[in-house]
Amino acid sequence: MSFDNTLAVMKRAVVLLSGGVDSTTTLAVARERGFETYALTFRYGQRHAVEVEAARRVALALGAARHEVLAIDLRAFGGSALTADIDVPKDRSAAQIGKGIPVTYVPARNTRSFCPALAWAEVLGAQDIFIGVNALDYSGYPDCRPEYIGAFERMANLATKAGVEGGQKLKIHTPLIHLTKAEIVAEGVALGVDFALTLSCYDPTPDGAACGRCDACVLRRRGFEHAGLADPTRYRAG
Repeated sequence: MSFDNTLAVMKRAVVLLSGGVDSTTTLAVARERGFETYALTFRYGQRHAVEVEAARRVALALGAARHEVLAIDLRAFGGSALTADIDVPKDRSAAQIGKGIPVTYVPARNTRSFCPALAWAEVLGAQDIFIGVNALDYSGYPDCRPEYIGAFERMANLATKAGVEGGQKLKIHTPLIHLTKAEIVAEGVALGVDFALTLSCYDPTPDGAACGRCDACVLRRRGFEHAGLADPTRYRAG
């Protein structure tokens, strides 16, 4: 009897990681599905740049094989409350959050994120990209919709050597897209995520305390509340 001692090679996946609840849970999902994960974070001139440090903590805790932080300063263009001198909306109701596209939308952010992720996936020989977009409890961003994800996936398979010559097509995974924020929180907890490592706030203090009032904080707090769990985020006093 002979034995094959060759170790099975794990499939690789690039995971877009901002350091918030959704992207962190997505990284945990990719790991649970058996992928060797390569986390990709962007420093794009966002006012909440402390999220990059949250992403570093998460990538380390969840065992990413590699974590890259790419810099592209979108403050040169502005056009968003996250990259320009525009007030971040505060204290909005659920109805207000769910209506229209808010000023925290960063023009073409997900498209800008996908392109380097696609390039890195080609270099790694990876056929899978994970992103934590959500079409239920979110702020109405157009680049979080299933239609957009499907369109980019089709483009990716037309525009890359791997897509044209490869035996298998590139797949964009959106495991959270039809989940509520409470369901996302519960999924993360079930996968062993320590949400104390994460940051969701659009307007935190320099030392990383969340404001508790922006759309991202409101959605996060509501998600933990509906999941029946304590939110470990450190919120600004007062």
